[in-house]
Amino acid sequence: MAANQNLAQHRYQIPANLLQPLWLRSRESLVDNGLVYDPIAARACQRCHLAPECFSGDIDQKQLLHVTLTQLCDQQVSAFIKRNPDGWIINVGAGLDTRFYRVDNGRCHWLELDVTENLLWRQKLFHKSERYHHVCGSVSDLTWLESLPIPDKTPVMIVCEHALLDCTEREVAKFVQALGCHFDSARACVVLAGDLSASKLGQKMGAGHYAHGYSNPNQAMLNYLPWSRWVKTYSPLERDCGRWKLWQRWLTKLHPLKQRLTPVLVQLRW
Repeated sequence: MAANQNLAQHRYQIPANLLQPLWLRSRESLVDNGLVYDPIAARACQRCHLAPECFSGDIDQKQLLHVTLTQLCDQQVSAFIKRNPDGWIINVGAGLDTRFYRVDNGRCHWLELDVTENLLWRQKLFHKSERYHHVCGSVSDLTWLESLPIPDKTPVMIVCEHALLDCTEREVAKFVQALGCHFDSARACVVLAGDLSASKLGQKMGAGHYAHGYSNPNQAMLNYLPWSRWVKTYSPLERDCGRWKLWQRWLTKLHPLKQRLTPVLVQLRW
């Protein structure tokens, strides 16, 4: 009992927008046959105070959308590591992401980029690794590109799961083009919002309010980086999950619509 009281007295007051994704993955870890198993998140949440903002809206629907996108991203990163076991992953706008611990193969190298305050929270909540490094940087301040400790001709994947959702289309274009100009060859795995995410139907899917909206993210990425080898888009509604309501699964038959109502995962290679 004393240990529990001591833990409660020393819980961290972390900003809700930073903590909620961690908490949603923690909740998913308690679901039978959950899409994401994240005991690191569950353990970290025991050390955090949940602000009322974390509970706002339809939490179950937000959780389903969030973890479906997380699972999609995990799969793409795992596939990259399987093909390139010694490759480098750059996680931009890392927040309290725990993907390294979920997909690590014991050989890959990982850079977590974020603003200083968020990196300090990471250091408090997660344990260190010799292949896991914190770097100050963001999607808007790209000076970090010039100081990356990555050897030439090393396979690289850039991951950006949440940070671009707070960027305008112009800022997204600047970020993607900067990556394309800096790396001769790389892959990027980013989450972008559909243009109908803010609609009533999109909100019922668990979407939030984002700074941009794309009706055709594939074409937008090709416009930003015309020398790309390919661009692929993965919608969370394409996942075969019985927890999506019947009317939501029915929307998967409307191909253009399913990429516009929620954020989607876009992967591009150049």
